[in-house]
Amino acid sequence: MKVGIDMGATNAGGSATLDLEELLATRLLVQGNSGSGKSHLLRRLIEQSAQWVQQAVIDPEGDFVTLAERYGHVVVEADEHSEAALQSVAARVRQHRVSVVLNLEGLDAEMQMRHAAAFLGGLFDADRDFWYPMLVVVDEAQLFAPSAAGEVSDEARKVSLGAMTNLMCRGRKRGLAGVIATQRLAKLAKNVAAEASNFLMGRTFLDIDMARAADLLGMERRQAEMFRDLERGHFIALGPALSRRPLPLRIGAVETQGRTGSPTLMPPPATPVEDARDLIFTTTGPEPPRYPVRRPSTSASADLMAQLARGRPAVAPPSDQEPADAPALPPAEPEETPEQAAEREAQYAQVLDEVLADPEAPYRSLAVLYQDFLVRCRGRGVDGDKLALPAFRRRLATARAGAGSGDDPAWQRATEVAATLAEDIQPVFLLLARAALDHAPCPSDADVARACGSRSRGRGRRLLTYMEQRGFITSRSGLGNTRAIGLPALGWETALGDPNADDAGDAPEDGGLFAAG
Repeated sequence: MKVGIDMGATNAGGSATLDLEELLATRLLVQGNSGSGKSHLLRRLIEQSAQWVQQAVIDPEGDFVTLAERYGHVVVEADEHSEAALQSVAARVRQHRVSVVLNLEGLDAEMQMRHAAAFLGGLFDADRDFWYPMLVVVDEAQLFAPSAAGEVSDEARKVSLGAMTNLMCRGRKRGLAGVIATQRLAKLAKNVAAEASNFLMGRTFLDIDMARAADLLGMERRQAEMFRDLERGHFIALGPALSRRPLPLRIGAVETQGRTGSPTLMPPPATPVEDARDLIFTTTGPEPPRYPVRRPSTSASADLMAQLARGRPAVAPPSDQEPADAPALPPAEPEETPEQAAEREAQYAQVLDEVLADPEAPYRSLAVLYQDFLVRCRGRGVDGDKLALPAFRRRLATARAGAGSGDDPAWQRATEVAATLAEDIQPVFLLLARAALDHAPCPSDADVARACGSRSRGRGRRLLTYMEQRGFITSRSGLGNTRAIGLPALGWETALGDPNADDAGDAPEDGGLFAAG
């Protein structure tokens, strides 16, 4: 059945119609700077298609929860559910064909990425019997599919990017039609944006974004300047569901409004200075918060790990001289003897060996490995908190390099030199130093990549190039495509080795989707 969605009017005065059935097969990308009318466009599309197709809205700012009252969408508060629970909710959403809004407003950026990924994963992994057509609208898509690493952890970025890629690349066969909106094309991962066949481009000002928008619409670069002149709510449409040629259009009116709305001018009240000071600095009693309080939220597994990692201090019973209701103070911690310290260090070494025995350990972030270390120490009755994160990082780099106890003066010299380098290249330097000290073949690109927590041999090569450009290492080629790497600060050099060795075939050449780097 062919259903046309009225999106507004063209500049020529005709109706701007979107073929909903074609949209489900070809996906949509919306781009526009803040204030260009992007959210208004998404709301128009959702309202006009609500009676025809099931919908799921990924809402990072809580703007679309107002759809619930008028169109019956169920609001899923992400901060009230763990990631595992959201996956189950998403599976039931597909099973019962309920339109929902996933409200991520109460979470920080990293938890938004994790929860959105869990929800999208639940939609994607639903049983084949429930692959009904669904419109999946993702506002501010650059938050969930960033083109580059940001302040969030690599693990969260990879999980979120993987979920968005599944939605746009493989979702069609599962009935999922992605509609993604972004403020800047340059911030959106290219492999996600490239899967859309329909485009609605709004006002933008940066040259790089205008150039990408012109390329996507098949326009000449000299025409890209027109994106600066677009008014709010005006877009250029192109795609099989919209128009075969770039078509300027104006988005029509909507029936619901976001909770924030558009800013309007409002003069401040004429309050005398002294009265204003009293209003600001005088406490009149507890007042309810006027804005939503952002509540930190973690998954159930993270909560459990944090509880296990935290030790419960022993509380000394009150003495005869103290009142019975006096607060009991924890006893003073006894001073550790040298024998106890040696035993603790031995326990640390055993626990670290257990952590690194996991085949996935080389590709996990430092924070995850440290948490694993603390939990294992807790299980052994060892105080893992005595090994702070910086010290753990140094131990981890040494362990990955294959070093022993560190009693060798030559190795101690290597660790001292490594400590003067940036943290991200210390593990690689120690790996090379260990090979040079043992007169072993030069580590391969795959070995170097694993040392810095990546599966990408390309990243290993780039890191070695970076270190050589800054004089930390020197490289010498040998016969048969072999190489040796020297360490000028130590006067050491590895034996010749094959840089392409240990090519298991399952690692992407240049940092695929799930590469840690």
